[in-house]
Amino acid sequence: MIPITYLDGDATQPSNEGRKLLVHVCNNKGGWGRGFVLSLSKRWKDPELKYREWFKSGQGFELGAVQYVKVEPDLVVVNMIAQDGYSKNGKPPIRYDALERCLEKVSVAAKKNKASVCLPYLMGCCLSGGKWETVESLIIKTISNKDIPVFVYKLV
Repeated sequence: MIPITYLDGDATQPSNEGRKLLVHVCNNKGGWGRGFVLSLSKRWKDPELKYREWFKSGQGFELGAVQYVKVEPDLVVVNMIAQDGYSKNGKPPIRYDALERCLEKVSVAAKKNKASVCLPYLMGCCLSGGKWETVESLIIKTISNKDIPVFVYKLV
């Protein structure tokens, strides 16, 4: 097992070496306009464009699905569908089972491509309403325990 490394900085500008998969949580309703995705869209256009095309196509756009969007030679953004709609009546829209399925797929891609996994701190916790302790345990279970380096970026 490789422990999670916490770094100060912007997840859209990961400073760790080598190939990287930058993961984040998306909803299954085609909405893109709040939270971490705003930082992604400010830096690159393709993650949003590909997500919206994927949603419109309807092909494989479901909870637990992932989409890989290459944005730099050694950096791929991973759109993970792990949020069921939006918060309603105080019920968090995060779906931990879908997040786990997404992270399993990411771990396979990371191993195959000898890549690390990067993400923003509190991924799946702000707008998605998840609990970091649960998200972190899923990351450890699906990625860290498979000897894949994980870098969590905290904005300072």
